[in-house]
Amino acid sequence: MESGGRRGLASAGGPVSATPMLRQDSGTGAEARARGPGAVRARRFLLCLYLVGFLDLFGVSMVIPLLSLHVKSLGASPTVAGIVGSSYGILQLFSSTLVGCWSDVVGRRSSLLVCILFSALGYLILGASTNVFLFALARVPVGIFKHTLSISRALLSDLVAEKERPLVIGQFNAASSVGFILGPMVGGYLTELDGGFYLTAFICFSVFILNAGLVWLFPWCEAKLSSAEKGLPAREDSAPWGRTDGHGQGTATPHRSTASARPARPPWLEVASTLRDMKSLVFSEMRDIFAVRLLMAVAVMLYYSNFVLALEERFGVRPRAAGYLISYSGALGALAGPALGPLLRLYGHDGRAILLHSSALTCLLLVLHAAARSVAVAVLCSSLLAVSTAVGRICITDLQLAAGGARASGAVIGVGQSVTAVGRIIAPLLSGLAQEVSPCGPPSLGAALALVAIFLMSLNRARYGGDGGGGGGGSDKLKRA
Repeated sequence: MESGGRRGLASAGGPVSATPMLRQDSGTGAEARARGPGAVRARRFLLCLYLVGFLDLFGVSMVIPLLSLHVKSLGASPTVAGIVGSSYGILQLFSSTLVGCWSDVVGRRSSLLVCILFSALGYLILGASTNVFLFALARVPVGIFKHTLSISRALLSDLVAEKERPLVIGQFNAASSVGFILGPMVGGYLTELDGGFYLTAFICFSVFILNAGLVWLFPWCEAKLSSAEKGLPAREDSAPWGRTDGHGQGTATPHRSTASARPARPPWLEVASTLRDMKSLVFSEMRDIFAVRLLMAVAVMLYYSNFVLALEERFGVRPRAAGYLISYSGALGALAGPALGPLLRLYGHDGRAILLHSSALTCLLLVLHAAARSVAVAVLCSSLLAVSTAVGRICITDLQLAAGGARASGAVIGVGQSVTAVGRIIAPLLSGLAQEVSPCGPPSLGAALALVAIFLMSLNRARYGGDGGGGGGGSDKLKRA
């Protein structure tokens, strides 16, 4: 389980001004004036983070659509190509939680840089792959370390108040999705040139190196200032991105008030401790949240698994036109990020209610798509599905953070990504079985799974409350010394 839209990045500065780190809602006039420059610097930091998300998906989306064609040109059989393709999801399954916990321990800046650089290495090897072995080898560092967007979302969670978190994450997703819309067009053009795939992979490598440079030059001290303006403790250990490393960073565990009274433990022991706490959390307070995430992820993946083939078989739509429809849907999904602000105000910042209603809309649209008898109905369903699924992804991430505690946001988001990786492994198998029955089988099965997710949410209303529901206990578990 692994998108407003075009204006998301350019307009991000506007909605961001509503975040707590930029508010001046209390204190004397002198204090408000003192906060003014800090608010501007904090907004600049967020815009830098949005740019990193845009470049990340721009580089990746140039290459991803071309992978199947390239591995076939290297002489791989369909079975071997399938095994190599599934290796990425398997690596993500095991690495997501580990990298998330590691980012909580060593810090956001260090972990973000390492993940970007190792991902760049993977795309460099991919650009030099002249046989199947090198192609498979190139997927290893990417599968293990391609968690840059997850760490960026964890950093956003560290910096903004819980009430504003869905809006800011939505803006980040919108900026990233613009890159995912533009990347395939650039990659498709370059691949038609002589040696086009290798050129595209090298450009992707260069984009990741540029991203690493941006992260290195980030105004981290300005984010530290915005964190203090938010009301977090001004101690050295209050910075949300990691241990002091000579760049003004604090520890990644500001919740551990007794940390300074104990000798520092090696990072691997800290990661192991966080994983033990996370295990009890996942199998208690958050199991229903992750069950809903898995069901909805598989439901949406089933819809997309045979999208192009089903349109051709049912309505005679050519693959090129289906590709245009996918890009159009991606643009609509990107618009959902900036549009989330008014939606949150309409629902009184009740994330559970938004998730429940967006999931119900997704279920209904999957049923309508499976029953569609004209291409116009299919296009309408596809358009609305792009919006409902984008809103649902933002809300489920926010509920995870509320239940697990934003102080351990890297670990919480990492576990969520591992759940999504399980869906990536399950969905192709279910899609193949459903497709044996009918071209409408995958979306119909997806609608059934979405209905189960809605039933789970209805049974656990208290756990999905707007204030985080059962999140309090989870936060305490992750805040233990």
